[in-house]
Amino acid sequence: MTALPDLEAMAIFAKVVELKSFSGAADELKLSKATVSKAVTRLEARLGARLFNRTSRRLALTEAGLRLAEPATRLLADGQAAEDEILAQSAQPRGLVRLASPMSFGLLEVAPLLPDFLTAYPEVSVDLHMSDEAVDLIGLGFDMALRIAALPDSSLLARKIGQVPRHVVAAPAYLAARGRPTHPAHLAEHACLGYAYLPTPETWRFINGAGEEVSVRPAGPLRANNAEALVPALEAGLGLALQPDFIVGESLAAGRLEAVLTDWRPPPVALHLVMPPGGPRPARVEVLAQFLVRRLSERCAIRGPGSTGSAV
Repeated sequence: MTALPDLEAMAIFAKVVELKSFSGAADELKLSKATVSKAVTRLEARLGARLFNRTSRRLALTEAGLRLAEPATRLLADGQAAEDEILAQSAQPRGLVRLASPMSFGLLEVAPLLPDFLTAYPEVSVDLHMSDEAVDLIGLGFDMALRIAALPDSSLLARKIGQVPRHVVAAPAYLAARGRPTHPAHLAEHACLGYAYLPTPETWRFINGAGEEVSVRPAGPLRANNAEALVPALEAGLGLALQPDFIVGESLAAGRLEAVLTDWRPPPVALHLVMPPGGPRPARVEVLAQFLVRRLSERCAIRGPGSTGSAV
């Protein structure tokens, strides 16, 4: 009888190929580096061919390794998909969910909700990755992401959670010194602080109640790739900025900042939950998705389109 393939060693080999590292594979698989090394050595002995050329600084696939990499990777993916399908039918969600979120929104809105979720689902763990740059969900292995944007067409599945109000804001001292703009065209005379990940960072667009549209090109002394980083400069009176309510709501309510151009609104942006296509999804993913949609929908409803206060 022919011996069964060493599926465990092939799966470990596939993980080493994916991460280009024995130690990285060991960390992700929660195995010792010696166990990972022995599995690859065992596979090489079974196949009678070296799979990697290894030096202290470099790990490269041999010709045999290149031939084996694709089927081994497919085997690992199929095995993980099979386990996920069974876990999706489990009554008790368990396992790791990888969630991506914009940085400030993750800190201010998502992180405060997670204790309730983790208490309700003690066998689920969450890896929260926060960055204002849109991550590649499929390429980087994320289960879902929260995005604040007008989403482009893509293969991702998106569910709209709610609108995100935005305001042009400035400190009372700035407005006293420089004047209060009443039309978007007046922004050319003001110091405008910029956020790099606005839908159109080089151009601010506005619409009034009559449907008139105006575009301006802001300029000022500071631009950042995180909107919350602009708040100290705003409160110090260094300029105006276009900011989401969840970042400046408390400053507006406390009077440290004031909203201007209230008769003109930037085009609406919405909060979406996006997920890679396909299914069924593991129960751990579904319960987190449902929890986030429910709780964040409530917070969006509290704010409303014209809110100037933080959600509770």
